[in-house]
Amino acid sequence: MKSNDLIAIALGMPEARESAHFGKRDFRVGEKIFMSLPQPGRAVLKLTPGQQAMVVETDPGLCAPVPGGWGLKGWTSVYFDGADDERVRDLIGTAWRNVAPKKLAASRLN
Repeated sequence: MKSNDLIAIALGMPEARESAHFGKRDFRVGEKIFMSLPQPGRAVLKLTPGQQAMVVETDPGLCAPVPGGWGLKGWTSVYFDGADDERVRDLIGTAWRNVAPKKLAASRLN
């Protein structure tokens, strides 16, 4: 996967838009960030701590907690170069659902 692939997936989520946070590209639903691209080959996704624990265990080369307090809150690094497209797409969808308004997220499940 390339950054452009992730951007296309993120912007394909309902009501998603691109913005910036501390000079880095991010992707939001409303004002809530669900993904950022802090450096080439790495995305950061908003997962819950439980989701993070699961993906770190099941995808140790793909996912790792962000260091420090942000990681404790579920923010997770995804090293997407060479990663399985469907797995990364699923993770982005999970991050989007975590921050999308409940009604909007529920409509995406149907």
